Amino acid sequence: MPKMRTVSDLDECQQIWQQVMPTELITDLWEVRNCFQRHFRQRPNFIVAEDKRGIRGLLPLSWIKESQCYGYFPGEIWRGKTWLEQNRIYFRSDTKPEDLLAQCPSSYHLRYLLSNSAKSHTNMITDEIGYLFLPPHYNYEMQNYFREFSRKSIKHILREVAAIEGLGVAYRYNDISDFDLMVEMNIQRFGADSYFYDSRFRESFRCLADFLNEQGWLRFTTLLINGELAAVDMGCVYRNVYSVMAGGTSSLYPGVAKLINLHHMRWACEQRLQRVDFLCGDFYWKKKFHLTPRPLFLLSSFPPEIAQAANLEVSRRTVNA
Repeated sequence: MPKMRTVSDLDECQQIWQQVMPTELITDLWEVRNCFQRHFRQRPNFIVAEDKRGIRGLLPLSWIKESQCYGYFPGEIWRGKTWLEQNRIYFRSDTKPEDLLAQCPSSYHLRYLLSNSAKSHTNMITDEIGYLFLPPHYNYEMQNYFREFSRKSIKHILREVAAIEGLGVAYRYNDISDFDLMVEMNIQRFGADSYFYDSRFRESFRCLADFLNEQGWLRFTTLLINGELAAVDMGCVYRNVYSVMAGGTSSLYPGVAKLINLHHMRWACEQRLQRVDFLCGDFYWKKKFHLTPRPLFLLSSFPPEIAQAANLEVSRRTVNA
């Protein structure tokens, strides 16, 4: 039988995380998680299963005061909902997620889980859908991608984009000082519904931008129309995956989100990237742009109807709506 223990010391949590978690995705990195831990300061509660061979299971939790339940570490929240995606429960083949979840001392609500972390659990439900653009699928050619649209639909989109470009479009890249412009635009557009309205989230994201910049992974894209700021997006390129994480757009230029998102996709083709991850959020443009859906999953101790209702209460993102 495995030995089960709970770890709350942050330094020991870091050691355990880095010992067993992969580094395939940007959100797998402890440094990324710790950017949010520094500012939200939720109490970690790592459930660890061990035997003579070492760690056989890890469920990294944080106690979320506002929700009065456990969430996935580091428990960064906006209106009670965590933000970081593609979360993992680590377990060897001789261990099940249920073994770890059974040790949770209170209610839990674990969002945005990868399928292999939740697949064997009977209470697994679809949380939200993430959306990907896959350049290799189109042989890195946008014209091949455009063939997925009806002629009428793509003509309408490209005509709308061309009309904006006709106003005089310019881009600048990787100017980290544009962070504050992005935050300002996002709050102007969404007010209290912006993630950045919460200073903890804003400063966590600033910390994340600094870390990504230090590693050479940060990509800021700032779009100017006739010399005026129209959109700013923050993303990163890690292991040949371009993740568009946050952004802000001006309400003065309807359709500018389409322009900057197509710009991301063209750039990804030029760089021969594996995929562009536009994250979750069921904004109309993602389906309209024929992006590839990728479900993420939820494990919750609450009854399924209550857990699902809680997720539907708040729309997922305030980025490039």
